[in-house]
Amino acid sequence: MSTVVTFDEFGGPEKLRVDDEHVADPGPGQVRVANRVVGVNPADLKRLSGAFGGKVPAVLGFEAAGVVDAVGPDVADLAPGDDVLWNGTGAQRALSVVSVEQVRRRPASVPAELAAVLPVAAATAFSALVQADVSEGDVVLLHGASGGVGTAAVQIAQALGARVVGTASEPNHDYLRDLGATPVAYGSGLVDAVRALPDGLGEVDVVIDLVGTDETIAATLDLLHGRTTSDDGAPRAVTITGGETSSAAGITDKTDARGALDEVLALAEAGRLRVPVQTFPLAEAADALRLVAGGHVRGKVVLTVD
Repeated sequence: MSTVVTFDEFGGPEKLRVDDEHVADPGPGQVRVANRVVGVNPADLKRLSGAFGGKVPAVLGFEAAGVVDAVGPDVADLAPGDDVLWNGTGAQRALSVVSVEQVRRRPASVPAELAAVLPVAAATAFSALVQADVSEGDVVLLHGASGGVGTAAVQIAQALGARVVGTASEPNHDYLRDLGATPVAYGSGLVDAVRALPDGLGEVDVVIDLVGTDETIAATLDLLHGRTTSDDGAPRAVTITGGETSSAAGITDKTDARGALDEVLALAEAGRLRVPVQTFPLAEAADALRLVAGGHVRGKVVLTVD
């Protein structure tokens, strides 16, 4: 038997329970992974609340890193003992059977704690920045830059040649400076504070909204002077939260970029991407979700599996 965190009805973190399950052998095109680290994301809260629909009982989790435990009869490129990361659904368990297409080898230079947060946070950041056509010399403003997606976005934007301004609360400003971003406090006076930045940083070319409030939408329009697309029609304002208000403002919803996971994995292997994590044991998944729900996580929250 293997440990799993599951829920039988929609609601909040209190609905999660720890249970045992039998895990089948992998079939054709599948591998069984012994998960070591599982990423926790705001999307887990939405899935748990019922916002994504679906049936219960169900298991949360969209990303993990671990070790191949067994392979299907036709799998030749992976073997038991291989270090891997994967993305999909139902990762909050000790053993997962997943399609080989969802799996990537984990390079030895990439710690499991980092690998486990690449498929969602880092790939999301990469997709948004590529969609906004960020390039050398651009000034990119990130709303909510100190969280998991924001942390990755700061570094990926710099890898693309951009300079980064990031909004965050005051206690996170030194953290953003350490990542190479210029911090600005969110809230009243944000637009004026950005425009007052030296060395041309006040002239924002691209905005990536990781928050999606009325305030960030208004600031985005103001800082881009109402132009949310470039002359050739490329979006210059992209949001990962979506909604009627942002759509009405002309802000584009993020779509997934082809090859995003491979791109961010390459950055991590090259030492150009790091994401600090806060860890909880798998059995404390409910407490981990409560921390994420508070909205003030620096970097990412992960679950560790013994």
